[in-house]
Amino acid sequence: MLNSLYIKAASKRGSIKEIIPELEGNSIVSDNWSEKNITSSDDEFSIGAGDGSFNKKKFLGFNFYAVAAESLIFDGQLKTIEQSDIDRFPYLSYLDEFLSNYMSIFELKCCLSSLEEYNVDYYLIDGSIYGDLQNPFPKGVETSAKAKKELISATLNDFEEMVKNPSDKSVYSPKLFNKYFKIYQEYKYPYTLYLTTIERLVVLKEILKNPRKMIAISKSSSNNDIFHSNMPDIAIFDKYTQKEGISKVIRKKVSKDINTTFPVFDEFFKDLKFTIFYLLADYKNVLKVELPYEASMAEIEEIATKLKKFSTNGYPYLLKKAHNDVVISDKNIKELINIAKVREKSGREML
Repeated sequence: MLNSLYIKAASKRGSIKEIIPELEGNSIVSDNWSEKNITSSDDEFSIGAGDGSFNKKKFLGFNFYAVAAESLIFDGQLKTIEQSDIDRFPYLSYLDEFLSNYMSIFELKCCLSSLEEYNVDYYLIDGSIYGDLQNPFPKGVETSAKAKKELISATLNDFEEMVKNPSDKSVYSPKLFNKYFKIYQEYKYPYTLYLTTIERLVVLKEILKNPRKMIAISKSSSNNDIFHSNMPDIAIFDKYTQKEGISKVIRKKVSKDINTTFPVFDEFFKDLKFTIFYLLADYKNVLKVELPYEASMAEIEEIATKLKKFSTNGYPYLLKKAHNDVVISDKNIKELINIAKVREKSGREML
């Protein structure tokens, strides 16, 4: 089979090229881009950044998983906050969603610890807060409206008490299932998945009480709010922009742009406003920057200088280090399985 693919690749050598966006002209890009010499801030401030990762290994009878998150803080010295877990899950069609929620909760709790225990001035999140808010519900399972109401009513106070102790970065959802719903064992996993969604929103709300400390950074994005092209805005700016600068600013309010009702704190999340722009510093890759508040142009330019102060090759160093530190490779999973002495067939031993 591979031989035929090699032949096909050879026949298409040099013919698979990048997609060029259909624009009215290059001027449309420059009209949405302000060239600015972005200098490195002279201010003294502390900064944190975090990332997470998960991976899994399928065995005949269950899935072994590992999930981890890390926050790095620099306030003159480099400090680290970590949270991780390994265990097993049965076969679930929505396992990746489960693990993604676990990872997100770990990331957010490490972030909360950075804000509460270390009082960082700025915290960098890898990805998009606004994008996460567009999908507040678990997609993997259906839970009745009655069950959802019961789940929220029983657990919300516990989750709110939990965030008062930022040093505890564990996932509470399985504990609360056992506390309130253990008799519903046949619903254990869909109930717990829904609870992880509530837990994530509770922690996110606590973090967003400090909106001016939060900066979300994306290396890629599917947004096309500026050019309305089949190609994302970030790809167009990356192709046609060579000089340092800041894009046209996009302003969004959740209540106008996200057509959903949040399971908890609906009014809080609906009232959130976001400032989104694209940034090129050090003549490297274009980044999408997202601020969970309505920022002035002066504030945007100040954020750009502060990001540059802690960046190498146009990307925040702490975010890059956190990613490299926390990534869980297939090799790591095999090592963890050996260390934990997991004894189970994978079904591939004969291959």
